[in-house]
Amino acid sequence: MSARTLRELERASGRLAKASVAAMEERLSWFGRLPADQRASVLLITQTGAAGFVRWLRDPEHALELTTEAFRGAPRDLSRWISLRQTVGLVRLAIEVFEQQLPEFAADETESAALVEGILRYGREVAFAAASSYAAAAEARGAWDARLEALVVDGIVRGDAEESVLSRAAALGWDPAASATVMVGTSPSDDPPTVVFEVRSRAARAGCPVLLGVQGTRLVVVAGGADDEQARDGALLDTLAAAFGDGPIVAGPTVSGLAEAHASAAEALSAMRAVVAWPGAPRPVRSIDLLPERALAGDPSAERRLVDEIAKPLEEAGPALLATVEGYLETGGVLEMCARQLFVHPNTVRYRLRKAAELTGRNAADPRDALVLRVALAASRLAGARNQW
Repeated sequence: MSARTLRELERASGRLAKASVAAMEERLSWFGRLPADQRASVLLITQTGAAGFVRWLRDPEHALELTTEAFRGAPRDLSRWISLRQTVGLVRLAIEVFEQQLPEFAADETESAALVEGILRYGREVAFAAASSYAAAAEARGAWDARLEALVVDGIVRGDAEESVLSRAAALGWDPAASATVMVGTSPSDDPPTVVFEVRSRAARAGCPVLLGVQGTRLVVVAGGADDEQARDGALLDTLAAAFGDGPIVAGPTVSGLAEAHASAAEALSAMRAVVAWPGAPRPVRSIDLLPERALAGDPSAERRLVDEIAKPLEEAGPALLATVEGYLETGGVLEMCARQLFVHPNTVRYRLRKAAELTGRNAADPRDALVLRVALAASRLAGARNQW
C-alpha cells in the first residue's frame, strides 16, 4: 500500500465514518430512535475504527492489539443500550460502506483488491473484538448476579428482613408472588459454577425458577412457581434432587411467596440436622415427615406441631379413643390383645383406629405413623408435666 493512499485514507476517515452512520440511520429503523448522544457515540467509535484500519494497514502484525484498541470504548457505551446482535449489525453495515468507498482511494487495481480484502479481514477482527468485549461484560454481570443471588439465599437462610431479600430477588427477575420451597442437601462438587449449571439445567427442564447458594459443602435451593399438585406429587423435588450430592435431601414446606421463604428454610435446616436419626428416609424427604426426629433433636416448633396436630385431637376426642391408640401401640400393634386389654370387641378397636386416623392423618398400623403417634403423645405428656411444675 503506497504512502499516498494511506494518507488519503487517514484524512477521509471522518467522511467514511459519517457515511457509515448515515447508512445506519437509513437502513436500521431502531438506530434512528436512539438519542442524539448515543448516535454520536456510535459515530465516534466508527471514526476510531476507521483510523485504526489505517494503522492496521501499516502494521498488520499487530492486528489483534489494534482492533482491541479500536473497540475499547464500546463495552462501556454500547453494551448498556445496544445488544450484541445489533452491534454486529452495525459493524457489518459499516464494513459494507467502507467496501464500497475504499476502491476510490486506490492507486491501481492491486491496491483496490488489497483494500477490499483488508477491510473484510479488519471487520472480522473488529467483530470478534466486539464479541469478546460483550462476553467480558456478560461475565462481569453474571458474577455480580451470582453474588447477589448468594446474598438472597443467605438472607433467606438467616431470616433477614424480608424487604432487603425481596428487593434483591426482584433485581434478579424473581416473581415475589411465586410460591417457594427451600431444599437443603449436600453439594455434589467443590466447583460452584458446575453446581450452578447442573441445578439450573434441571430447573429449566422442569420450567421452574430457582435461587441457589453453595455454602461450603451445603447446597441450598429455593424452587419457585410449583403449584400445589406438583408439590404433592414431588415431581419437581425429584427433578431437582438429582442435582444434589450424596446424602439426605430435605425440603421445607411450600410457602405462598418469597417473603415467607425463611420459614421454609428454617424447617428444612431443622430437618436436615435431624434426618440422620431416620436412616431409611426417602430422598428427598419433606421436613414435616421428620417431626419426631426434629422433636427429639430439640426443635420446639416440631414438638408444638406434634402436640397440636396429633396429640390434642386424640385427647379432645375422648378418653376411649386415646386409650385405644395408646393400648394398640403398647401391645405392638396386636389387635386382639389390645381388644382384650380394653374389654371391647376387635371391631370396636378397628373402628376407633380408623377414627383416630381421620383426626390425625396417621395410621397406627403403619410403623412410621406409629412412631409419630408415640412421640406426639409423649411430647404432650411432657408438656403437661412442665406446666404443672
